[in-house]
Amino acid sequence: MRPYTVFLICFLMSNLSVVSTKAGEPDEKDYLHKRVFTISMSEVKFGQVSKKPIADEFRFKNGRLYSTFIYKKYGHRYLDYRVKKDTVYFDETNTRVRTLEVEAVVTDETNRTVLLNFVTTEWDIDGTIKITKHDKLKRKLDFVGREKGGKPKKIKKRKTRPALIEIKRQATFLFKTKRLEKSQHLQRIC
Repeated sequence: MRPYTVFLICFLMSNLSVVSTKAGEPDEKDYLHKRVFTISMSEVKFGQVSKKPIADEFRFKNGRLYSTFIYKKYGHRYLDYRVKKDTVYFDETNTRVRTLEVEAVVTDETNRTVLLNFVTTEWDIDGTIKITKHDKLKRKLDFVGREKGGKPKKIKKRKTRPALIEIKRQATFLFKTKRLEKSQHLQRIC
């Protein structure tokens, strides 16, 4: 193999790896930007869920997660989040569904860490919040919720009448063939 061919192959491979690791760059579209979720959290102690849920609101803006509960309890105004996995698929009704797996972590000066892991599927959200101090689990909360404003309405498509369209096509075809027959008949006479 020639040296410049090897160089060209190495150069192309390095460019491909840069393109494939582009996730998390600021120019990439953020699908959670300007979305608001109303959630209810339940504390989990010794495998038992608490009876009284805590209401909260998650707001997403510019790569940051804002939560009133976390701000009041732990003093963190926001948490920087990153999308771990972004998946788009079509369900059984042929509807496009986007699923995001997201992680948000913040640590303060007292070595207390707030870790959020959650999954959003279109307008639903569910996940866990773990609060640790010196790497020991102090509190665990499970949460579920829905986007504020609810499920978006689908735009209904107008149904066309295939039978009527087919009749129009046949009529047009018959009209054209009769015109052709008349013109061919006139050509024969002349």
